[in-house]
Amino acid sequence: MRDKIKCHVDFVCIEPDCKAPVAFNLMDAMEKDSQILCPSCHRPYEFEQGLKDKLGKLLKLILAVREAESILGDCNVSVSVPGGSVKIPYPLLLTRLNTLISLDMGGKKVEFHFRIEPTSPDTFK
Repeated sequence: MRDKIKCHVDFVCIEPDCKAPVAFNLMDAMEKDSQILCPSCHRPYEFEQGLKDKLGKLLKLILAVREAESILGDCNVSVSVPGGSVKIPYPLLLTRLNTLISLDMGGKKVEFHFRIEPTSPDTFK
């Protein structure tokens, strides 16, 4: 299943004069000892073990959601509103939420934005 999922991640380059978006596929970055380069200033990024561990845990969460894909159509998230509650189908919720994680990189808080492609076009129907 791992090879079918694409998890695109981007963050803003931490070089003060650059600020270009740096993008990579989390699946590739976690499986290989790869180096990420800023496309603008060519600054190399190698993630320290602590950061790799955090990204690895997020990857496990993504894989767990994929593993549960067959039951997601039966799952809802209930949101309390005045007058009762509203059930939101879990697959719809996944398509409407932006996933991001704020981590420390070089003494700066950096937001990593995630875009996860479904395994098939029918995933979120």
